[in-house]
Amino acid sequence: MKKQIVSHVAIYILSAVMIFFGIYHFKNPKAMMEYVPADLPNPILWVKIVGAAFILAAVSFVLNKYVRLTAYLLAVMLLIFAFVVHLEIYMNASGETRRDALIDILQDTAIAAFALHIAGSADSHGIKF
Repeated sequence: MKKQIVSHVAIYILSAVMIFFGIYHFKNPKAMMEYVPADLPNPILWVKIVGAAFILAAVSFVLNKYVRLTAYLLAVMLLIFAFVVHLEIYMNASGETRRDALIDILQDTAIAAFALHIAGSADSHGIKF
C-alpha cells in the first residue's frame, strides 16, 4: 500500500512541476527564446509548443491515460534538450553560463530518466498502482 502512495505522490509532483514549466513557457516566452536553436523559425511558437507539451504530459499522467506513450515522448524531448540545446550552450560558453548549462543537462537527463521509469511501469491502459 505504501509503495502505491509513494508512486502516486512522485507522479503528481512531476506533473505539478511540468505544469509550472508549461505555464512559465506561456507567460515568459521571450525568456525561453534563447534556448531555441537559431535555425528554427518563429522561436516564440516553439517555446509555446514545448509549454503545451509539458502541460499535456502532466494531464496525461494525472488522468493515467496514454502514460507509456507520453512518458516516452517526454523522455525523448528532454534528452533532445539536454544533448542538443544545453550541450551546445555548454560547449560554447564559459563561467556561470557554462555551469548553468551543465545543470540544465543534468536536470533534463534526470527528469528523462524518471519519465522512462514511468514508461516502463505503464501498460497500454496506464500505470498499475
